Amino acid sequence: MPRNNKETSKYENNGSHRKNHTFMSPEDQAAGKKSLWTELEITGTIRNLSPNLFLLNNLTGLYLKNNSLQRLPPDISQLVNLRNLDVSFNKLRSLPAEIGELINLRELLLSHNVLRILPYEIGKLFNLIMLGLHGNPLNKDIMTIYSEPNGTHKLLTYMLDNLQVTTPAPPQRPWIPLTKPTRNRPTCIFTVMCYNVLCDKYATRQMYSYCPSWALNWDYRKKGILDEIRHYSADIINLQEVEMDQFYSFFLPELKQDGYDGIFSPKSRAKTMAENERKYVDGCAILYRTSKFTLVKEHLVEFNQLAMANADGLDHMLNRVMPKDNIGLAALLQTTEPAWDNVPADSMLVQQPLLVCTAHIHWDPEFCDVKLIQTMMLSQELRAILDEAAQTLKAAENMNIDASNIQLVLCGDFNSLPDSGVIEFLSSGKVSLDHKDFKDLSYKQCLEKISSCDKSNEFAHSFKLASAYSEETMPFTNYTFDFKGIIDYIFYSKNTMTPLGLLGPLSGDWLRDNKIVGCPHPHVFSDHFPLLAELEMIPTVSPPVNGIIGHSTICFHQRNY
Repeated sequence: MPRNNKETSKYENNGSHRKNHTFMSPEDQAAGKKSLWTELEITGTIRNLSPNLFLLNNLTGLYLKNNSLQRLPPDISQLVNLRNLDVSFNKLRSLPAEIGELINLRELLLSHNVLRILPYEIGKLFNLIMLGLHGNPLNKDIMTIYSEPNGTHKLLTYMLDNLQVTTPAPPQRPWIPLTKPTRNRPTCIFTVMCYNVLCDKYATRQMYSYCPSWALNWDYRKKGILDEIRHYSADIINLQEVEMDQFYSFFLPELKQDGYDGIFSPKSRAKTMAENERKYVDGCAILYRTSKFTLVKEHLVEFNQLAMANADGLDHMLNRVMPKDNIGLAALLQTTEPAWDNVPADSMLVQQPLLVCTAHIHWDPEFCDVKLIQTMMLSQELRAILDEAAQTLKAAENMNIDASNIQLVLCGDFNSLPDSGVIEFLSSGKVSLDHKDFKDLSYKQCLEKISSCDKSNEFAHSFKLASAYSEETMPFTNYTFDFKGIIDYIFYSKNTMTPLGLLGPLSGDWLRDNKIVGCPHPHVFSDHFPLLAELEMIPTVSPPVNGIIGHSTICFHQRNY
């Protein structure tokens, strides 16, 4: 339907306008077909509406034009499936606030009544395309906004921005204990957060039109996001959708005050941009508590570069995988002495290496093959990083170590549901070439280069990973009007780490009772909910070859922007 108000006036000024209706044929009736009314038109001198009308919650269209209605009862909110509501040419003096609950409305015709004010709740009708208001003695300010180009959208924004927020803040998310820590051997207990913070340029009214403009504003949201990060106080923080400028001017300086340091890389497109544009490109960040960890080396994984290197001229790799500029970012960390518990007084503990990786995989559901291949390329790169790290540590610190001694935490927004090929590959360690997510495209030649192939047409990785969260624990990590599902994950090395506890879900009762149709929200600062897991890690590194523990920590940083 059109958005301009000129189109609306064609209907507003035609008192004899009628809808076309289709009735069930005698043949369908004779065949026993069932029918539910989806549209209802009542015209005449109706002054009041029967309460029974509001039991017809299958209605998608209600046409009450040319009657004598002076009010709409609050029970109108029960017609939750309404898409078209025409109450023009009546005698309405006011509208109930409950009209704002009809969030599926596409058309609301109110013209030629005696409305002097509109409830601010009308701004909650974020799916509304056509709004008819002419012929009402409405406030001049309202009609001025409405009369502007794209006036319906501007008026809805104005009304929502000025609607008082009465929703209470959500209750604290519960902590879910899973098991008790080990007391009879050295362990390192640390917490890991994974959080897509929704960068400023994606937080638009066009995308999240159910959220007030002021609550989408970055200056408002960033304070709430930082407060949330500080509240949970994770030892390792993995962030996605962080703009470069915001990392260096906001997140890193603020969190350094709390004892963190960190690394960041923007998406690959930043390399092609001028400096003044580059700073607004989003990317991934890893921050770590310096009292528990030191940084050895950082690694950037660029999927478009890997796709180019492994394409071998294959069209699907060049045309589908390579153009996507998603990245992974990895930090090789080492533990500090204070990070460990239960260490005998007469013992010295080798610094344990830990590879932490965060990734942001391509978003589009139509490109499930790209998501899977990006994840497979990431696993190959992580294996190469671990092999290199083992050699580096062995040479620099005289440690008796190989790649299997370096433990792994893999977090990110994988934009993939639990039943996807991406999560099957990470969790089970393998995926079949005929998996539906490859979309019957011929990737075999490339997959043989980027993944091990122990069995015919089956590709694998050697990491033994488990997901800290399950569908039973967290029903959704991304919560918008159009999509609600699990797409964010924390994976860990299951042979050497044990999850002790998890941050539980946002209250379902709060979401339901307050009719929260999607996030962001004035009380929820991203469309993703942060994940938080407490992990217990056992040491896997043997003493140095010469029996002397190295006390130096190599700190050479490789930054790629």
